[in-house]
Amino acid sequence: MSEEATVLFEARASVALITLNRPQALNSFTRRMHQDLWDILDRINADKSIRAAVLTGAGRGFCAGADLAEFDFEPGPDLVKRADPGPVIDQAFNPSIRKLMALRVPTIAAVNGVAAGAGASFAMACDLAVADPKASFIQAFSKIGLVPDAGGSWFLVKKLGLARAMGCAMLGDKLSAQDAKEWGMIWDVAPEGEDCVAAAMKLAERLAVLPTTALAQTRKLLRAAASNDLDAQLDLERDTQSALGRTHDYIEGVMAFREKRPARFKGE
Repeated sequence: MSEEATVLFEARASVALITLNRPQALNSFTRRMHQDLWDILDRINADKSIRAAVLTGAGRGFCAGADLAEFDFEPGPDLVKRADPGPVIDQAFNPSIRKLMALRVPTIAAVNGVAAGAGASFAMACDLAVADPKASFIQAFSKIGLVPDAGGSWFLVKKLGLARAMGCAMLGDKLSAQDAKEWGMIWDVAPEGEDCVAAAMKLAERLAVLPTTALAQTRKLLRAAASNDLDAQLDLERDTQSALGRTHDYIEGVMAFREKRPARFKGE
């Protein structure tokens, strides 16, 4: 991709590194940035050699959500219509979150700095998240008369519980990386002195040698558990196991276990 790309792609062996690339604006999203991200996610889905992906931000921030400079607040006729955030949510943010969560491979957010507004939603949309010790998470919506979007209202309750989700969303206080870990918003905080991208890459490399299809199905099952009753979940587990029983990686995994050797998974 060109130097002007708003999202960068790099393949490091079997791990894709995706970098939001508008550091001068704390990687806040423009419509073009969404399109660049979609192109990269489609590329990863099509490339079977990629087995995991890391999402991070360029510069000192992870992502500051929507770039408000793209909204038309010029005084005059139809101001309310022109400033309506609904269309960009429907046409850009929601498709981005859906595509990220449906990615064929496991995803890890490397939160290198502030994740504000929808930026925090992107971090929570990844399967795992590792933050820099100095990173922070801010639900900035109440400061401008809006509500958490890009899945934020869903992620916060699922990950934090209602009481903490309510506090984060209504008060808009900064949440430290360590508190985010303790509250269940993210998986881990990188050790002091270690780059969070390097820490995320280590996790991604571990995931990249595991059975990719089974990992994606595990993600699907765990998400479904929140809304399924036990009977429905038992049926879903049965059907998923049956489908995975026809994969290369299942046969290889069992054969490797029986032969007491390391498994050589292909991700299929």
